Amino acid sequence: MMKERIGIFGGTFNPIHRGHLKAAEVVQRRLRLEKVLFIPSYIPPHKESSEIASPFHRLKMVELALASYAQFIPSSIEIDTKGKSYSILTLKKIKELFPKAMIFFILGIDAFLEIDTWREYQKVLNQCYFVVISRPGYSLKDAKKVLEGRYQKRMVEISESEEVRDNTLLSFKIFLFPSISLDVASTEIRERIKRGDSIKGMVSEAVESYIYQKNIYRDKNG
Repeated sequence: MMKERIGIFGGTFNPIHRGHLKAAEVVQRRLRLEKVLFIPSYIPPHKESSEIASPFHRLKMVELALASYAQFIPSSIEIDTKGKSYSILTLKKIKELFPKAMIFFILGIDAFLEIDTWREYQKVLNQCYFVVISRPGYSLKDAKKVLEGRYQKRMVEISESEEVRDNTLLSFKIFLFPSISLDVASTEIRERIKRGDSIKGMVSEAVESYIYQKNIYRDKNG
């Protein structure tokens, strides 16, 4: 019997947008993940906090965005813990919740390129699979240069339509996905809101309504 496969998709989600959802859909399908946990960070260790909406608002937006996805689960595990959101601590808690599952850590290439600045990043790499998603302006070749030795040998690029087979999981630990269609960035969404421009189609309708209802990103108190 195959082990359950759980994806964990962490991030600031400031705000969660259609690009996040599209990426999770593709990864979930190609890796045959039973569920994907979306985990908004409480305090991201590597980001400036001045433009980050409150944890409460970011979690609520994740909940609204995932409402129609049965296999996508919002998780408050980092927000409940408070403090800086270190991946090694989050992974430990996830493994306690799902002790027999195969864990797939989903992240963008921009975050992966900074992995050597993470707390105990080698332990994180050793304890789960990594799914690295490229984005416009980045190259998967850059991702291959970040790690050396045995980690580099266990990286593999996944083509546009390839489904990851069980035997591939035995040989590789880090899966590099090409850019997944939607070129949407949270930064652009926030800038559009400040200018009074439309964000229609960039986030779900429920998230869009919530942003305007709560007046998020109009000022620093979002």
